[in-house]
Amino acid sequence: MQYHNRTIRVTDIDTPLNLKVERIAAPLRHGVTDSIRNAIAIGHFKPGERLPERLLCEITGVSRTLVREALRQLESEGLIDVVPHRGPIVASLTIKEAEDIYRVRAELEGLASELFAEAASDAARAKLKSAFEALKVASKSDNTLDRLKAKNAFYESLMEGSGNGALGTSLHFLNSRIMLLRATSLQAEGRIKESIKELGALVDALMARDPATARKLAVVHVTNAANIALRSLGKG
Repeated sequence: MQYHNRTIRVTDIDTPLNLKVERIAAPLRHGVTDSIRNAIAIGHFKPGERLPERLLCEITGVSRTLVREALRQLESEGLIDVVPHRGPIVASLTIKEAEDIYRVRAELEGLASELFAEAASDAARAKLKSAFEALKVASKSDNTLDRLKAKNAFYESLMEGSGNGALGTSLHFLNSRIMLLRATSLQAEGRIKESIKELGALVDALMARDPATARKLAVVHVTNAANIALRSLGKG
């Protein structure tokens, strides 16, 4: 396989994929980890595909040591498997695994929404509202990564406002496992518009401090996303 001639492009849109890591004050390994994670999230690296260290060094512009640290982190998140004699590969999900994860995620996000509606501060409510407005803007973009980042920011605001750190940690791990499936569900015809509509109703319930309705709407939203993603996984 000729790595040096490989064109690094997003497979589902026409925007070039740039994984070069900016050398900013934050730990550089975080930037490397985010770059590889994002490439997996948008489907550039497919489940089961090898992730050669040399290739990752070339496209991120960092040392092999930093790439290895990033791969270890992604392995701990369940995004990467290390296979003897093959090295790191993008992890795959069976339909049963995906069903289990979505089921737990629906319950946890329902709980997070209930807690947010009950006790979120005015600042947390304002932050969530702002994140939702940014998500609506990003939803009109053709860039899958922009949409995923905006949706992640929305959920981070929701988790923070729930006031339960353990809940946020658990959901972060689950969302890492289904990251590629989330991208798949967002690409389904009509799903983006429906997703915004569902989340808009959820935000209304959160702003109205209606815990029961917020929990119900959060579960419905995750269930709808799961149905689309699982159909896509079944076709694969």
